[in-house]
Amino acid sequence: MSQVVQSRRLRAIDIGKRKAEGRKIIALTAYHAHTAGIVDPYCDFILVGDSLGMVMHGMESTIPVTLEMMILQAQAVIRGTEKALVVVDMPFGSYEASREQAFLSASRVLKETGAGAIKMEGGAHFAETVAFLVQRGVPVMGHIGLTPQAVNTMGGFKVQGRAPDDERRLLEDARAISEAGAFAIVLEGIVEPVARAIATSPQVTAATIGIGASAVCDGQILVLEDMLGLSERTPKFVRQFGSLRAHIEEAVKAYADEVRAGRFPADDHTYG
Repeated sequence: MSQVVQSRRLRAIDIGKRKAEGRKIIALTAYHAHTAGIVDPYCDFILVGDSLGMVMHGMESTIPVTLEMMILQAQAVIRGTEKALVVVDMPFGSYEASREQAFLSASRVLKETGAGAIKMEGGAHFAETVAFLVQRGVPVMGHIGLTPQAVNTMGGFKVQGRAPDDERRLLEDARAISEAGAFAIVLEGIVEPVARAIATSPQVTAATIGIGASAVCDGQILVLEDMLGLSERTPKFVRQFGSLRAHIEEAVKAYADEVRAGRFPADDHTYG
């Protein structure tokens, strides 16, 4: 006799329900089991972002990140969490060639990590791929505006929406991805009036998640290390809700001073 296992995790469909109910959607990135466990009780979804290339490995962009790197860190995040939906970025080169390549990469992510959704960068030109994945059981989060994987063609990490035709283009991107079946769309680095137009458009039924976009978005996401004050440089749209870099440096200095002075380890830290 089969048994049904009930998961306590939120699913992609729950994110859509929060939009319908007018409840703000809370999200952060995480790459480790311990940090994921800390943010899990407070987040609706946790993004295992390809920003790990820059945050964890000191890369200049997200482009060198591999599918294997994403899977490894997503496995760690899953182990450290039990409530939030875990969404995994599809790295550069893992989905662009064809719909079939995208499905093979996405199915690996879901099967090998236990994550509940994937995220893809790109606008209307990827709508067909989004529909292909959704029809085959892969929940998809879109990502438009400043798309870091396209940094070389964009000419850098530039704010989007300032050119005369940008509002029409970005609205079309959001509409196409939403109609293709994406349950949510990240709006990154988009000027406030354009982001507001997208977030309030009746044609965009997917939940909108802002990062450097309008507060009108259905939810917000930040890179955890940025908002904790661990990153040396952060974009304008980041508010630092903590200053852990200074606290960590202070603790490391105190440790080094006590070791040099012979005060650590003391008797309390030594086996008799």
